[in-house]
Amino acid sequence: MKKVVNAGLFTLVVALLLSVLPLSTQAQCTMCKTQVEASRQEKDGYDTTGLNKGILYLMTIPYVLIGTVGFFWYRHSQQQKKKAAHA
Repeated sequence: MKKVVNAGLFTLVVALLLSVLPLSTQAQCTMCKTQVEASRQEKDGYDTTGLNKGILYLMTIPYVLIGTVGFFWYRHSQQQKKKAAHA
């Protein structure tokens, strides 16, 4: 039981670290980068300071949702195994 908890805790820490690392990068798709460069050259271009953070935010949400579903699915399957072992 302790191994399972330690493995789960290790997985959680690694997942959190991997989700924080992309925040330091400045990722943009080609289309977004082209649009930003074009708007910087114009005098009346829109403010693009939050574009990278928005892209990273939109990228992170699906991974968090899938991870949450996977966690609860794993926990449910472990509970079912315990019930079957005690029966």
